Amino acid sequence: MRLFLPSLTALMLALASHMAVAQSVTVENAQVRAVPPVSTTSAAFMVLHNAGDEDVEIVAASSPAAEVLELHEHQHADGVMQMRHVSEVSIPAGGSTELAPGGLHLMLINLTQSLDEGERVAITLEFANGETLSFEAPVLPVNTRQQASHGKAH
Repeated sequence: MRLFLPSLTALMLALASHMAVAQSVTVENAQVRAVPPVSTTSAAFMVLHNAGDEDVEIVAASSPAAEVLELHEHQHADGVMQMRHVSEVSIPAGGSTELAPGGLHLMLINLTQSLDEGERVAITLEFANGETLSFEAPVLPVNTRQQASHGKAH
């Protein structure tokens, strides 16, 4: 029994540190782009901080404001800016990743509600270990100066 307890304790500590992913991640400056009522898509931006000792991967996202919420990035290909779906967004241990216009972002597809300035949108991020982190982001007008200069991981 004595040999079993230290092994069990080590396993429980390992599981606890692995399951605390959502607790190590914080969201800063979250916002959803305000769009006209006829729009069917929008985008969400934020800075994600990881205070943990291991890299964290976001593998999915959801929101009641859209039928689909995808992880996206902008890339320059043959002189043309293209947007594409990505399977995950990594947040480095002890670091941050910025989701911003012109780079990584969350794409809200087939909106289920209007996104008027001043409203709040619920968003849930899902991590690779199955944990989730939910928060609300205000709907704000797009900042076109910011759009041209951001979108890189730190």
